Amino acid sequence: MEPSESSTRELTLDEAVSFAILLQQNEQLAQAHEVFRRVLETAPDHPRALHYAGVLAHQQGRNGEALVLIERSLALVPDQADWYSNLGIVLQSDDRLDRAIDSYRRAIAIDPSHANAHSNLGVLLRATGKPVEAEAAYRAAIRVNPEHIDAYTNLGILLNGLKRTEEAAACYCKVITLRPKHREARKLLALAHCTLGEVDKAVDIFEEWLEEEPGDPIARHMLAACTGRDVPERASNGFVETTFDSFAASFESKLERLSYRAPALVAAMLEDSGLEQSHRLEVLDAGCGTGLCGALVAPFARRLVGVDLSQGMLARAKEKNVYHALIKAELTDYLRDNGEGFDLIVSADTLVYFGDLEGVIAAFAGALRPNGLLVFTLEQAVGGSADVDYRLELHGRYSHSRAYVERLLTFSDLQTKIIQAQLRTEAGAPVSGLVIRAAKPVSVQQAEA
Repeated sequence: MEPSESSTRELTLDEAVSFAILLQQNEQLAQAHEVFRRVLETAPDHPRALHYAGVLAHQQGRNGEALVLIERSLALVPDQADWYSNLGIVLQSDDRLDRAIDSYRRAIAIDPSHANAHSNLGVLLRATGKPVEAEAAYRAAIRVNPEHIDAYTNLGILLNGLKRTEEAAACYCKVITLRPKHREARKLLALAHCTLGEVDKAVDIFEEWLEEEPGDPIARHMLAACTGRDVPERASNGFVETTFDSFAASFESKLERLSYRAPALVAAMLEDSGLEQSHRLEVLDAGCGTGLCGALVAPFARRLVGVDLSQGMLARAKEKNVYHALIKAELTDYLRDNGEGFDLIVSADTLVYFGDLEGVIAAFAGALRPNGLLVFTLEQAVGGSADVDYRLELHGRYSHSRAYVERLLTFSDLQTKIIQAQLRTEAGAPVSGLVIRAAKPVSVQQAEA
């Protein structure tokens, strides 16, 4: 039987682009890239191929190329609301917030019913200090799409920060109605109940969650935070991985960064130390997250290693192009396996997931070379018992007393400087923290040698 003409003919350019987009949607990114490349070789000004090749470049961490391609597509076809919204997403991920805001507004001007553009605009308006406009943008997204989960979630976070806790709780309830097992909304609703003094309602949420999903690391950890019962010495690997894998992909991760000062405080403490930016040191970013400290410590590094438990965070850190190695590992185990491996170790906002610091500080000391330097941040335990070493707070992170930290560092023979600082703003209130610098002296035997 002879093959039919329809089964042997080549795809048209438009069909090839549609096929590439389908590959893209199925996360077959390398194959999609090859199809877009071939289309654009034949038709360099094909608007859809340019645009979705730009979206693909963003997915693969090439934001500069993504912006060039998407802007070329919009120059050819300037009336596509979705395309302006996509441009906004790329600009947002590249921290070009004012231009991203303009792009979302262009999308909305073309299509006022573009719910995602309204919601994403709300995120950036909140990030740039415009809470009233942000609230209006979230509510516009909800009017257009009454089932827009991200808009309800982000509106709840905004309202909670404005001390409108009951309204925030209503938003989280709506999310749970739309998606009953939405992890973040469940957690946020429980925390809202705690803020309102309704701890029993928070406990009910976590206990019901654990009945449905026994052993869930988020529910188990947060139940301990609410009740003070069965408090673990540190957050479980499951809690850390689950929390940060979800956080890595969220718009809110970009937002929270803007009121998040820990990396800058680490950099200031390094500057105060007088350490030269000589590109000569073996440097470890311990709990590197998305790599916010990476660019700040890269000038010191001959080799820069990032370690984190979250694969999602490591993928984002890779996009920074400053690390020589990125390793998925539990921090204390990694430090113990790399004795005297580093001249400089930095750790921003990682040890807040450890309660008992004895093991990890001893491991830090062991991983430092003589004359090595350790800089890290903690949240400070304030109020409550004067002799507390550490406490699991309602938000799920640990706070530590200054006296406890000084005692452990002294025991590990580290020479210490500690300053108090505001690490971030959370729910409209400053979070008090400690920025610690600890130096490992040269031993007497080494000095004599």
